[in-house]
Parts: sequence; C-alpha cells; structure tokens
Amino acid sequence: MYALALGDNALLRPLEPWQAPEFLAHIDRARPNVDPWIPWATFSTDLASATAVLQRYADNQAKDTARIHGIWLDGTLVGGVMFTTFDAASGVCEIGCWLEAAGEGRGLVNRASRALIDWAFGERGMSRVEWWAASGNTRSAEAARRLGMTRDGVLRQRYPYRGVRHDKEIWSVLADEWPASSSSSERPEPRPA
Repeated sequence: MYALALGDNALLRPLEPWQAPEFLAHIDRARPNVDPWIPWATFSTDLASATAVLQRYADNQAKDTARIHGIWLDGTLVGGVMFTTFDAASGVCEIGCWLEAAGEGRGLVNRASRALIDWAFGERGMSRVEWWAASGNTRSAEAARRLGMTRDGVLRQRYPYRGVRHDKEIWSVLADEWPASSSSSERPEPRPA
C-alpha cells in the first residue's frame, strides 16, 4: 500500500474495506463534527454498515468513478478526503473531506485535498474539480475558499436530511487556474463568493 506524507507526522493513504473496524471507531469519534454534512457518517453505525461504505468506494474505484483516502495523524485515523464522483470522460470530479476534532487546525484537509487535486489535473487530465458543501457548513466552504476555488452558486433545496430540504453550494477550480503542483510556492488566490 502507498502512503503520502502530509507533514506533521500525518499520512494520506487509501481507505479499504479491511480497515472497517478502524474506520468505524474513527467515525464514532468524528460523528459530532461530520453529521449531518456527510451522509454515510450518519449511516455508519456498526461494522457491517461501515464495511459497506468502504466496499462501495472500493467498487467505485474499480470502475474509476470514486475514491476514498484516510488521513492518519500519529498512526490514528483522524479524517479523510475522497473523490465522491469521478467522471474521466467529462473531465469533472468532486472532492470532499471530513475530519474529527483531533485533526483540526493543522492544515491536513488542505494538504490532502491539494494532493487529490494535483493528481486529478496532473495525472488524470481532469478539466474541473468541484467541491459541494451544505450551505450551513461554513467550515467546508472555507476549506474550498482556501484551496482557491470559486463559488459557482447554490442549488436550492438540493437534498433532504432528517425531513428537511437543504441547499448545496457548488465551488470549483479549473485546470488552468491550478498551479502545476500545489507544492510550488505559487498558490491560486482565493476568489470572492
């Protein structure tokens, strides 16, 4: 298995079905931070459901339509980033993230997201990377802004959650707006909402 060093004793590596017990323990710790923002966190309540989430991503990775990666800090799973959708034919993908309290304030989501975006543009030739955030999820919107994404708009009442319809913000960055490598000193400038 590969792992990408993120600095500060943190690693980014794939999350796979065999890691479901560790994933479930992490989601139990992360639940206060990620529920209601990440639907599968709401439904990962036991080993079978946590395994099913990771298996769905494994199956979708095999079809080249999604991927999920964990962020380990000091050997403990504290969050992750994922391609929730990946459409190589259209050149458009969506990334997302989640983090438990123990990983906050270290820039881990930013560094891990930059690695995924670098890969999407540099290795896979994607044209557009999207970031979808519930309108009330200000931390997610700020993460997109720090990545230099532009807020494209809001899809009103886009999805139901616990009997209430919620708006979804769409953020994006285009290939020609992204630096050749996010490890370079040049970063895209944040754009106003």
